[in-house]
Amino acid sequence: MEPIIPRWEWRTFGASFGEADRRFAALEPGRMQDSDEVYLLSRDTDANVKIRGRLMDIKTLEQVNAEGLEQWRPVMKAEFPLPATEVERVCAALDVAPIAGLHQYTLEQLQSELTQASRRVRVVQVHKRRQRYTISGCSAEMTDVVADGKPIRTVAIEHEDPARVLAAVHEMGLDQFENISYPRGLKRLLGLSA
Repeated sequence: MEPIIPRWEWRTFGASFGEADRRFAALEPGRMQDSDEVYLLSRDTDANVKIRGRLMDIKTLEQVNAEGLEQWRPVMKAEFPLPATEVERVCAALDVAPIAGLHQYTLEQLQSELTQASRRVRVVQVHKRRQRYTISGCSAEMTDVVADGKPIRTVAIEHEDPARVLAAVHEMGLDQFENISYPRGLKRLLGLSA
C-alpha cells in the first residue's frame, strides 16, 4: 500500500472569481467529474467528514502554515456497514459523543444517530460538477456545487509542496480571495457558521 502523503490545499467559494475565471477558461481542461456526496457538518468542529460512493471518507486538518494554506491528511475510507470501532472514529472527528449499541452501522443507521439534536450534526446532500486542471504541477479544480439545493462555485489548488500551491494561486490571480475549507464553505452557504 502506498504511503498517504498529506496535501496542502487552497480553496475558496463564491459566485465568480474575476480574472481567475478568465485564466481558468484559457487552460487545457482535464477530466470532468460529477458526483453526489453527503457531508456530515458538525456545529462544533470543521472536520471534513463525508460519504462518497457509499464510503465513509474523513480527512483531518494537520496544520495551517504562515501563509494560511491548510494541510489535510486522509485518515479513513471505509465501506458500510461500519464496525463500531470505525463509528467511534467518525464521532471523534465530528467531536460528538460516541454512539453505542450496535456492532456495526449501516449508512442509514449512522445518519439517524448523528442527526439527533443533541449531537449538532447536519447531513447535507451535495452534488458536485468538477472540471479538473493542472497548474504548475498542482491539481486544480473549478467546481459547481449544489448543497441542499443552494448553488455556489468553488475553486481549489492542491499539492504536497505548499510553495507550489502558493505560486499557482498567485499565477491564477486568486490571492485576493479567502482560503476556506469545504466544511467551512458549506456551513457558511447554509447559515450554519457559529
